[in-house]
Amino acid sequence: MTTKPTLRPECGDCFALCCTALGFARSADFAVDKPAATACPNMAEDFSCAIHQRLRPRGFRGCTVFDCFGAGQVVSQRTFAGTSWVDDPSSAASMFAVFKVVRQLHEMLWYLAEAQQRTFDPDLAVAADGLSRRIATTALGDASAILGTDVESLHAEVRTLLMEVSEEVRAAYAAEDKDAPDGGPCAGADLMGADLANQRWCGVDLRGANLIGANLSSSDLTAADLLGADLRGTQFSGADLSKALYLTQPQVNAAEGDRRTLLPPRITTPDHWE
Repeated sequence: MTTKPTLRPECGDCFALCCTALGFARSADFAVDKPAATACPNMAEDFSCAIHQRLRPRGFRGCTVFDCFGAGQVVSQRTFAGTSWVDDPSSAASMFAVFKVVRQLHEMLWYLAEAQQRTFDPDLAVAADGLSRRIATTALGDASAILGTDVESLHAEVRTLLMEVSEEVRAAYAAEDKDAPDGGPCAGADLMGADLANQRWCGVDLRGANLIGANLSSSDLTAADLLGADLRGTQFSGADLSKALYLTQPQVNAAEGDRRTLLPPRITTPDHWE
């Protein structure tokens, strides 16, 4: 039986791969430029962040949004057997490349776990479990196998299954009969800054929508599909997201809310919401 990896980051078991493998440009989210495959200037010798408790006021809001879905510890401790890129500099390029792939695989596992739990169709649940086990086996393989993975094909398979489950779950809320007004909530809609507060958006398809800075305060998003929606600065104070579809921790970390905001059990309330 394939062991499915944990999908929550355990930074103490990771060689700061998110702080090294990935690059970022100076912006509102990052105070400096950092090329990929280089260590962040805030990284300590033990791979911890020297300004972890002060990231937002120091201009590193983007770091507080990121989530590796548990890929960091798997790559650090399993794929590379606990030997860091510092101790073995020759492994750095491979380790960083593997991390980028495994993070994508773990993100797929996150979505598939929800699809398996939310579907009413036993056949879809079995399909989600089978695909999940196949991806987990790949993620727990050796470096060469991981780097040889056809990630694009896996993305396509996962997306097809997620959409099937979404249509099924949203149909229970008569989403198929709900006609969104022009410029209103729908898949891929540009809703930047829109006022959508105090509404019942149950079963609405917001897949890939641009909701940057939108106001969804005190709204009910039960069964609303949020796959890939851009939630940077979206206001969710008092909103019900507890049964929204395909919501991730990075999306929530990028949004704004408060202690009245209802979140799914596997999503934690960001510190900056307090």
